[in-house]
Order: sequence, then structure tokens, then C-alpha cells
Amino acid sequence: MKENIQAKPTVDFTDDYPVFTPEMKATYTILIPDMLPWHFDLLVHVMRRMGYKVEVLHNEGRAVIDEGLKHVHNDTCYPALCVIMLSALGKETDKVRGLNAGADDYIAKPFGVLELVARVNAALRRSRKSGSVQKGSLILNTDTMTVTFRGKPLDLSNKEYQLLRYFMLHEGKVLARENILAEVWGYDGGETRTLDNYVARLRKMGLNFETVFGVGYKFIAD
Repeated sequence: MKENIQAKPTVDFTDDYPVFTPEMKATYTILIPDMLPWHFDLLVHVMRRMGYKVEVLHNEGRAVIDEGLKHVHNDTCYPALCVIMLSALGKETDKVRGLNAGADDYIAKPFGVLELVARVNAALRRSRKSGSVQKGSLILNTDTMTVTFRGKPLDLSNKEYQLLRYFMLHEGKVLARENILAEVWGYDGGETRTLDNYVARLRKMGLNFETVFGVGYKFIAD
């Protein structure tokens, strides 16, 4: 049975350190294993309050502990994943073991909410420097200008790459045709059929774009 948390932390997260803008946070998903009830409830609450999207891993979390972390970094579903371990084991040898197993950071109990949030933000800043944007199983690498979808590379033209990157950075939002053309093509109004043709080609690659009639498109990650 899950342990219910009666009191949620009441902390002002915005005063003491820089945080990500809502637009930046929208490009990330926090994956939390549903294993330790107290940690689970607290983490979900804090990350959602910070404005991050949260996805709960019911079975994968246990597999991470049972089988180790290295396979997670090689998983085509989460190739850009950063792993932060939370543990009651705080000896130096425990931390070294966790980091060598594949964790990107290790936090030993007891730890404060502010430290936890700061560590998450630091991990995300490092991931941004790597030039990787991930939406579901779609991964875009801005350093190499390559895109993989469900573990397979996509053969994109330069303009298709730019268009897809713009959609990924605004995933889940309705984007007006005129705004897309202005941002990706530099057009100020004019014919929008060019955009429709490009979206049609991306759809043939298995990507999900919803048409919002009279407005534009919305990209939905798998």
C-alpha cells in the first residue's frame, strides 16, 4: 500500500537561484520511477510545481534498479536521458558505485528540496549544452544536425530539419501557419502551401501533426 503524504513542501523556488523559463521547461520531461512511495509523491509534487512535465515509470523504474543503469543510456526510447540517483546510502564508495553504474548525479539522503531542484536544473543545463532535444522517441541533435525516430535515423533536408526543430521546441502547442513561415522561412505572410507540403513529407515519416483548420498545425510526440 502506498504511503500518503499529508504535508507538501511550501517552498519559494524562484528567489534564490535561476530557473528555466516555461518555454525551456516545456522541452523536457521528468521521468520518475514509482518505487518508493514517499520519494515518489514528493518528487512528482515538486517537479510539477516547478512547471516540468512528469511521466511516471511503473515497471521501468524497478528494471533500472534490478539490472543496472547502463542499459537505460543505450535505450533508443531515452537516448538523451540524464539519470539522478536518490539513495539512503551516502558513503563515498556508494556514490562511486552509483556513478560508475551509469548515473549522471548521485544525491544521498538527507537532502533538501532546493538542492534537489538545483541538481535537476544543473543536469538539464548540461543536457542543453550537448545540443540534444528529445520528444518521446524523437531525438534531434543540433551539433550534428541529425534526427532519429524510434532508434532509426531520418533522412531530412535542411529545411525539413529546421521545421521539425521548430515544432519540437513548441511540442503540443497550436502554431499558426504565418508564424511558422516567418520563423522557419523568413516569410512575412504569403502562400502557405509550401508549409503544407513539408508537413505532409514529415507525416510520411511517421511523425504526428494535427491540422488545426483555419490556424495551422500542432506537433504531438509519441
